Amino acid sequence: MAVALVVAGCTSTGPKSSEEQRFRKLADAFAAGHHAAQPAAAVALGLHAYDGRFVVPDRAFVRGDIARLKRFSGAFASLSPEGLSSSARHDRRLLLAVLEGQRFQAEATRPYEANPMTYASFLDVSFYLKRDWKPLSDRVRDMTVILRQAPALFALARVQLDPVLARPFVETAIQIAGSTATFLEDDIAKAGRDCGDPVVAGGFNVALVAAAKEHRAFAEWLRRDRLPTATGKFALGADAYARMLRGELIDLPPAQILELGMEELRAEQARFDEAARLIDPARPAIEVFKVIQKDHPTEQGLLPDTRKNLEAIRQFVVDRRLVTIPSEVRATVTETLPPFRATSFASMETPGPFETKSTEAFYYVTPVEAGWPPAQKDEWLTAFNYYTTDVVSIHEAYPGHYVQFLALNASEASAVAKVFSSYAFVEGWAHYCEKMLLDEGFGQPAAPATASREEIIRAAKYRLAQSDEALLRVCRLCVSVQMHCDGMTLEQGAKFFRDNCHYEEKPAYQEALRGTFDPGYCFYTLGKLQLLKLRSDWQAQEGPAFSLLRFHDEVLRHGMPPVRLLREAMLKDASKHAELF
Repeated sequence: MAVALVVAGCTSTGPKSSEEQRFRKLADAFAAGHHAAQPAAAVALGLHAYDGRFVVPDRAFVRGDIARLKRFSGAFASLSPEGLSSSARHDRRLLLAVLEGQRFQAEATRPYEANPMTYASFLDVSFYLKRDWKPLSDRVRDMTVILRQAPALFALARVQLDPVLARPFVETAIQIAGSTATFLEDDIAKAGRDCGDPVVAGGFNVALVAAAKEHRAFAEWLRRDRLPTATGKFALGADAYARMLRGELIDLPPAQILELGMEELRAEQARFDEAARLIDPARPAIEVFKVIQKDHPTEQGLLPDTRKNLEAIRQFVVDRRLVTIPSEVRATVTETLPPFRATSFASMETPGPFETKSTEAFYYVTPVEAGWPPAQKDEWLTAFNYYTTDVVSIHEAYPGHYVQFLALNASEASAVAKVFSSYAFVEGWAHYCEKMLLDEGFGQPAAPATASREEIIRAAKYRLAQSDEALLRVCRLCVSVQMHCDGMTLEQGAKFFRDNCHYEEKPAYQEALRGTFDPGYCFYTLGKLQLLKLRSDWQAQEGPAFSLLRFHDEVLRHGMPPVRLLREAMLKDASKHAELF
């Protein structure tokens, strides 16, 4: 059923050349193999034929999966683009990029040999709690099947993991494994008690207790057997980093990407300082920003205030005709689930493009914890000052990720285009929206020439908050390149965040730590810059016919591809297709 859905989505109507037919069969076969290899991701897409499935990632599986990726890379490369429709040419280019990215992950990062975090997070069943596409008792059965794999999974980890691992990976895996065990015992266990079937609940509880025990034992094994020999070596190296960039169809060398990032960092720091001077020219910019952080909701008002302001942001998008919002259904603002609170202030969770039953979208906001002392609660809430929270809501919901999801579902993009996404496009779009909305007047005076001092200060506070978010993302870009290509240490990366985007010691360290295992977080800024360049070029092409509504609707109707593919689809002058920045 699930695979048939993908086939139907990939197939276009009308007569097809033999090359077109060959491509569609290959695309369907690749999608089916992808879902079979990653059943948890397939379930999240709404393909519930994969519910409860689990793949044991032993060496035979890893070798076979790499061989599968190589085989499809060769098959898609051998197809002649001239024999394909424009839609198929787009999908072929997309799949070649996807395959480059997946082969980079499998061959360069070696997740099952070099990264214990892979195993510590492998048994995440939280998705089965978030959505109720079928009765809870059936979802509990699926979770039981998955959790029963814990002993085999962690036995495999002890055999397959390298004897010497990167210290940041080991330390993070220990934390993940411990927090997962607690989450299983607290939140996941409740699902068994609530499922209403004593037999199902009994089997589930046995599997859950064993899985929690296995997670804790794995954390202890890492602490005892891998932490003492762990090293500070985590870098990909310049060649592998360049390969990661090619998965986004970016052919520039890492050194040039860093140069681009440093130039953008200097420009953003100047924008940050300029906004601060409008508020208080007598104080350093960071002190001005810390003052506005104190203007935040109360502990009780965090979620209600976020809901109210989110609706105002949506209405601004509608009134200014900035992008078509294909649905009146609102995103539900709710608390972040406990296991994700330590690493997430806010996030958007949308149903997959093939989900037909559990179609709610959740905008998660992380509250203070009840047991925190007042000073810690206040420190946490500074991150939710009204200006930053609105910028984050723009990114996560309107017109960021939630509108992106609605447009994807409403589009005529093929199933291939709805399954496979570009990191740079998805995060670049949401990050681009933060700046775009303020440029179009959100939080700004209606009549700038006659604005009052109060209006000018309010507008500058929004600019300062937006610039602070941009500084974080461009620091990620600079640190990512330097840590993986130029020998920057984790500690030096943390210092870069402290020095250049005003982060305190602990969050600066956490940001640098993420860069050791997520070098792709450079794509927030790279995606935004590519979209700004595409907008400028498309505006020059369209002339008087240009509008932001037309541009944004056109950008969002092609799926979630690398921005280079959007340039090829939207720009008539082929000589401009490779001009990404």
